[in-house]
Amino acid sequence: MTAHKKPQDHLRQGRHDRLIEERVHDPYKPRKKLPEPSVCTACGVVWQDGRWTWGQAPQGAHETLCPACQRIRDRVPAAFVALQGAFLDKHKDEILHLIRNAEEAEKAEHPMNRIMGLETHEDGRIEITTTDSHLARVLGEKLHAAYKGEVDFEYTKGEDMLRVYWRRES
Repeated sequence: MTAHKKPQDHLRQGRHDRLIEERVHDPYKPRKKLPEPSVCTACGVVWQDGRWTWGQAPQGAHETLCPACQRIRDRVPAAFVALQGAFLDKHKDEILHLIRNAEEAEKAEHPMNRIMGLETHEDGRIEITTTDSHLARVLGEKLHAAYKGEVDFEYTKGEDMLRVYWRRES
């Protein structure tokens, strides 16, 4: 004989309070809607129709600093890409060319996706910082598609931070 379950009375259950954590906190995302049109005083990108685009700002556009330029000014990257290995040493110029082309293609469509910095260390490893985590992911995927090797994507819990590690030895 099987016991029949009564429908649970949700009003009589004990309280299960919980802290709801914000999934992503990005201080560079605007807290309120920008006036349209707006133009970035540093790079000239225009906020219109609810998105940032490259183009000519209309006369009298509201002046502001876009999120990408704010990150660059504050030196607070959204993502890091680390490249290393013997293959990188032998094909550095070719790999950097692929990275610059990928950034240009991405930036043309999404103006907030930019490379902030590219640093070559004495041990041959290269570190790239970006203004958006999507660009870092694109760079890792393009490197892996073109040159294989090992690629790892690590998202920092509770932050909008991505670290991409690409490595190839031979």
